[in-house]
Amino acid sequence: MKRNKIRICALYNIIGIFAALLLLSSCGTQRQAVAVNTNKQGSAQMESELHRHQLAFVQKVSDNAVYAKNISSKISFTLRKGGKDLSVDGQLHMRRNEVIRIQLAPLGLVEVGRIEFTPQQVLILIRPTKEYIQASYDEIDFLHKNGLNFYSLQALFWNQLFLPGQDRVSEQLLERFVASIEGNSASVPVSLNDGQMTYKWTTDRQTGRITQTNAAYNSKTYGTSSLVWKYADFQFIGSKSFPCNHNFTLTTPAATGSNQSFEVTLKLKKIDTAGSFDAKTTVSPKYKQITVEQAIRRIMNL
Repeated sequence: MKRNKIRICALYNIIGIFAALLLLSSCGTQRQAVAVNTNKQGSAQMESELHRHQLAFVQKVSDNAVYAKNISSKISFTLRKGGKDLSVDGQLHMRRNEVIRIQLAPLGLVEVGRIEFTPQQVLILIRPTKEYIQASYDEIDFLHKNGLNFYSLQALFWNQLFLPGQDRVSEQLLERFVASIEGNSASVPVSLNDGQMTYKWTTDRQTGRITQTNAAYNSKTYGTSSLVWKYADFQFIGSKSFPCNHNFTLTTPAATGSNQSFEVTLKLKKIDTAGSFDAKTTVSPKYKQITVEQAIRRIMNL
């Protein structure tokens, strides 16, 4: 019983992180036009040439996206919160534009929790207590108000550039990204400002790979929330490379005035692109539905 209680508490902590991640990734969807920052002191020809090189580099970064439609892997999931570490085995299943699913199973034996994102809804299963959260993005108040886009979450998991509110980054939309290609450093920052959101992708100058994504939401009322997502251990899937080590830290203002921070490490053990999994989960009628707000209240009381 004690072990089950520990697992349930740990699962609620994991759910809390993903709920906060959803909130952060949704905050920047009120888009504003961003003017290209040009050097007014330079000639029009020099400005045009710089812009051309910047756009070419952003295109290089965008072209690194893997061609595979499906990515599956056994995973090691580690959560760090308040000086405590929790590690659990599991599986990751992703099908482009359809689903992102994380299944948590201690020792790889029995699934205790499932977190699933699709373009239409969020589903969280809590196996030990037979509870679940299932709602469209519009039905979750704080997500609806901020216009959450599934595709920005997908881009984070798939190691790609993204624009809030867009399902893909077309060649025309690449104009909104600014690559600071000046200098000879090994990395090139690519940035985007979108309302109260600021984004920065740290990329490798030679390969164009994204090695880190930073997102920050600045609110005069609630302070600054930030997400830092790091990528490592790139392995080839066909002709493209994909990171097998994901580490992200989410920092949000707490009601006490101090920041609350969570860190997650997701290690993929062996990538499979066959796609031998169902894209949709069916919830058993034995499960009881709870709201996101109820889950968050439980998390805050742990």
